[in-house]
Amino acid sequence: MSARTVVISPAPTANGDLHLGHIAGPFLAADVHTRYARSQGREVVLGTGFQDTSTFVVTTAHRRGVTPAELVATSAAQISASLAAMGIGVDGYTGDDDRFTKWVVDFIGRLYSAGKLELRTMKFPYSSRTGQFLVDGFASGGCPECLAECCAGLCESCGQLVAAGDLLDVRSTLDPTEPVVLREADVLVLPVERYRSQLREHFAAHASGLRPHMAQALEQMLARPLPDFPVTYPISWGIEVPFPEVAGQRVNPNAEPMAWSMHCSALSSEARGAAAGAEDALWLAGAGSEIVYFLGFDNIYPFAIAGPAMLLASEGRYDLPARYLTNEFYELDHRKFSTSRGHVVWSRELAAEVPRDLIRFHLAATSPEHQRTSFGREALVRVTSSRLVEPWNVVADKVNRWVGRGPLPVSSRSRRGAARMAERFAASYELAGFSLNRAAETIADQLARLASREVTAASAGDFCFEVDRLLRGAAPILIDLAAEVLGEDGGAEARSFTPVALPRLRSAEVRS
Repeated sequence: MSARTVVISPAPTANGDLHLGHIAGPFLAADVHTRYARSQGREVVLGTGFQDTSTFVVTTAHRRGVTPAELVATSAAQISASLAAMGIGVDGYTGDDDRFTKWVVDFIGRLYSAGKLELRTMKFPYSSRTGQFLVDGFASGGCPECLAECCAGLCESCGQLVAAGDLLDVRSTLDPTEPVVLREADVLVLPVERYRSQLREHFAAHASGLRPHMAQALEQMLARPLPDFPVTYPISWGIEVPFPEVAGQRVNPNAEPMAWSMHCSALSSEARGAAAGAEDALWLAGAGSEIVYFLGFDNIYPFAIAGPAMLLASEGRYDLPARYLTNEFYELDHRKFSTSRGHVVWSRELAAEVPRDLIRFHLAATSPEHQRTSFGREALVRVTSSRLVEPWNVVADKVNRWVGRGPLPVSSRSRRGAARMAERFAASYELAGFSLNRAAETIADQLARLASREVTAASAGDFCFEVDRLLRGAAPILIDLAAEVLGEDGGAEARSFTPVALPRLRSAEVRS
C-alpha cells in the first residue's frame, strides 16, 4: 500500500457557484473516500479549488454584465462556501495567486527548456471585427468526432480533444452573429503522439483503476495517432508565457492540469501539517504517493492524456496517476443543469432547507457513476423518507428504550453480523470497487433489516451494538449524525455495549 493517497477533484471554473450536479459527481465521492480511508488510519490529502484562467470566465462575465475579476472574486467565495455547506472536507483550496502562476510557468518552462515543446502553425477561428482569435469558450459549434454541440478545446459528450479550427459550423460564443474566419497562428504544442505507446501500456497495466466508460474512451483515443496538443494560445486571458517565439501568448487552460494538481497536493499536504516544500514533491517517482482523481468524464483528456504525456516528457521524474474515478452528468428533472436558463438547484440553498446528511445520502444513492441520473425535489423527499428517515427513527426509538441500562451483552453472532456489515461498506468505499450507490444501498438495506427486528431484553445488546456498527459504516456519508452520536470505537470484538441516546431525523420537505 502507498505511503499516502493524494485525492484530487479538478477545480471548477470560477464562473459561478456549485450546483448539485457538481456535488453529486466528483466532490461527494472524493470526500466520502477520504473520510473512510482516514477512519482506517491511512494518510490522505484531499484538494480542489477554482480555476480562473478558463475563457469561460470571460464569456460568463460578458453575459452577466460584470468584469471577469468581479466574477472570479464572487465565484471563488461561493465555491468554497458551497463545499463547506455540503460537508466536503477539502484540505487544500487553490486559487490564482503568484505561487500558482509561477509554478505553472516553471513546470511548462522545464518542458520548453528540454526541447519537448515545438512551434506549430495551427488554424483558429478569428473575429475580424474584434481582431481576436476564438479558442475554448470563445468558439462553439459541432464536435468533429461525435457531432454533438460543444465549445472548442474539449467535447463534453465524447471527451475528445477538439481543435478550435476543426469545429463544425463554428461561431463566436460572445456574438453568434458576427462573421468568423479561420486564421493561422504559431503556437507551442506538445507532440502527444510521441507518448501514445507509453500511455497505452500504462492504462493497460492499470485497467482496474478505470471505470468502463473511461476505459472505452481511452482505448478509442489511443488506438489512433494523437493530435498535437496546444500548450499556448494567441489570446490575452490567462497565464502569460515568457517564450520569445510566442511572445504575449497565454497558457492553454487545459494544459494546466498537471501543474495545478501538484500545486493542489502541496497545499493540501501543508494544510495537514507538512512543511512547505517543492510543489511536485508528492509526485516525484518513488515518493510513495497514490494519485487518485475523482472527476467528470468530460475532463479525461487533459487529466489522462495530455497531462500524463507532460509527465512522460519529464523523462522519469514523475510516476503517472493510476486511478481515475469518473462520473457522468447529474441532471435536474432529466435535463442538464443550466444557470443561464434558471434550471438549477444551488447546493448552499438546499443545505439551508434540508439536513445535509439527507442530501448526501440522496446524492450518493443517485450518483451518476455509470450513466446520467437525475435529481428531483419530490424524489429527494420520497427516497430519503422511505429509505433513511423513517427506518432510522424506528431504529433510534428502539435503541433509546435501552439507554441507561448498559453495559448490555453482545453475542458472537451479532459480532459476526457487524463484521459482515463492515465488509460490505469497505467494498463500497475502497478504490478498487468504489461506489456511492452501493454504499447508500447498504445503509438502506441494513436500516430496513434493523427497523423490522423485534428487540427483547435478551437481544437488546446485540441490536444496539449493530446499530452502532451500522452508523460507523455510514459515517463517511451521514457525517452530522455520526459526529453527534459516535464516541470512541470500542472495537468489533466488544463483548458488551452501552447504548447512547440517538436523535431522530427530520424529513426533507423543502419549500417550493
